[in-house]
Amino acid sequence: MHTYIIAGIRRDPRFSPHHKANDEAIFRLTAEALRARGCTVREYAEADLWAEAVSADAVFGMARDPRSIRCLQRMEDGGLPVVNSGYAIARCGREPMTRLLTEANLPHPRSLILSTADDPVPALASAAIDACWVKRADGHVVGAGDVTFAASREATREVFRRLSDGGIRTAVVNEHLTGDLVKFYGVAGTDFFYAFYPTATHHGKFGLEQVNGPARGIAYDADALRTTCHRAATVLGLRVYGGDCIVSDTDGLVRLIDFNDWPSFAPCREAAAPFIAACIIGSIGLRPGSYAPSGASSQK
Repeated sequence: MHTYIIAGIRRDPRFSPHHKANDEAIFRLTAEALRARGCTVREYAEADLWAEAVSADAVFGMARDPRSIRCLQRMEDGGLPVVNSGYAIARCGREPMTRLLTEANLPHPRSLILSTADDPVPALASAAIDACWVKRADGHVVGAGDVTFAASREATREVFRRLSDGGIRTAVVNEHLTGDLVKFYGVAGTDFFYAFYPTATHHGKFGLEQVNGPARGIAYDADALRTTCHRAATVLGLRVYGGDCIVSDTDGLVRLIDFNDWPSFAPCREAAAPFIAACIIGSIGLRPGSYAPSGASSQK
């Protein structure tokens, strides 16, 4: 019986702001769950991908550096199963994600994609958006300034100036929604789905979850949330995912405000890891393959 060699790619700490230990924990637990199922797991850093030092039958990992994403895409193009897909990770950049979720008619705040060189106020007025969230459109969040709450159109103008001065050319603007903030985690193709109120557990990166205030327990349809998240994951091509939504205090509807490739699963990682391992093993069965670039020999 073939023993599958699975490469695990750790997330570079730059892409784990305030969550380095949590990201490392879910990576470690996933590797342990795969080994418990008889797989050989070789652990790598993102830099090993760039050096073409990865050899495996399949890859799982939390890579987010653009160079790593391109490496994963090349592996997939060669027939190797990769969880999450490099193409799916790329779709989780703010701009492509906003476009895809909107085009799929998934419940989502009114959103704009604007040049930071322009005055955003006319576009905000036309869209009837006042308070909003301004997010750099390129790539993933790495610092507190990449996502900013703006309480007014004038405040949004100031955020645009700062982003433009920092070399960020494009911003995604999401209408601010009032209501309960709910965070969720899921694993496609399995029964695993977990949702909770982050303000109750003080779970967050930059304290931005406090903008909506403590959860009030607004009633919502949990099954509908799960279905919506599964649809969004399918649209983006994600297998291991998480994100945030708002339960509206006006109509009770749930709207997605963020969707991420392989988050930390911090409050539920012990429960999630076996399901993530099952998802990875399932990908091997669906798309058998192997990848061994010349000179690949690094094993951690």
